[in-house]
Amino acid sequence: MARNYQSRKRVLVTGGAGFLGSHLIDRLLERGDEVVCVDNLFTGTKRNIDHLHGNPRFEFMRHDVCLPLYVEVDEIYNLACPASPIHYQHDPVQTTKTSVHGAINMLGLAKRLKCRIFQASTSEVYGDPHVHPQKEDYWGNVNPIGIRSCYDEGKRCAETLFFDYHRQMGLDVKVARIFNTYGPRMHPADGRVVSNFIMQALRNEPITMYGDGSQTRSFCFRDDLVEGFLKLMDSEPGFTGPVNIGNPNEFTIRELAELVVELTGSKSTFDYRPLPQDDPMQRQPDITLARTKLGWEPKVQLREGLERTIAYFRDFVA
Repeated sequence: MARNYQSRKRVLVTGGAGFLGSHLIDRLLERGDEVVCVDNLFTGTKRNIDHLHGNPRFEFMRHDVCLPLYVEVDEIYNLACPASPIHYQHDPVQTTKTSVHGAINMLGLAKRLKCRIFQASTSEVYGDPHVHPQKEDYWGNVNPIGIRSCYDEGKRCAETLFFDYHRQMGLDVKVARIFNTYGPRMHPADGRVVSNFIMQALRNEPITMYGDGSQTRSFCFRDDLVEGFLKLMDSEPGFTGPVNIGNPNEFTIRELAELVVELTGSKSTFDYRPLPQDDPMQRQPDITLARTKLGWEPKVQLREGLERTIAYFRDFVA
């Protein structure tokens, strides 16, 4: 049953030692909540939460969401899952288990506690889209047996579970579809395009460009994304999403690389290689729903966000 005594809100964040989870926790603590951070540290790192250990409202639990969890909380944010191709393809079976078993376990906990639960889904559910930009009612174009499927289909299945729990059991769910996000605390070796380009540029190494660089992405700074999470979680009961949370400004990969070279003052050249299997050619969110229902849209432009991210990554090459 739900906790019914007067206290601070107690919030569970799975994947809380990760890039986005740790920033979400910072915001929750800033507004006065108590936070239970759960992470198995497969891709998360204690470095991201070291600054929180003196905070009496913060608690860390090393735990894998594939196993049941027994805690008493008022809200759950389920962010646990490797999110970069290098990490989620390292152990694809475990990646799928984390998305599916993790969702089942967290939904079961939310059902027992009668509390609201948030699912961090992904723009990868749209696959290599035939519709551009992507709206939430687009069903996607996903290869179910490809090398990215452990992540794509795992997240699609997690969404299925969330909406079935909502329909069948009346669970209060919120689902966000995250588009490319970047910022301080990204893992420097996660294989994602922003971290790859910045690290290579800072080392004056050739920048790895897959294809001809004409494929597009939309890059959302981490502060904007976390603000979207909070607005969705605090939105009216009955509004479940899914909601696209991302920056609709679209850039080619080559434009991104050129901007990173400019901002770092790098001497890097471009190293062109074949496109990876199932790599989408276009990715851009339609955020009309987030604007109208949540009053949310991103504020940080790519140049400013990259400058702040580059400053963070300089510590790794000092």
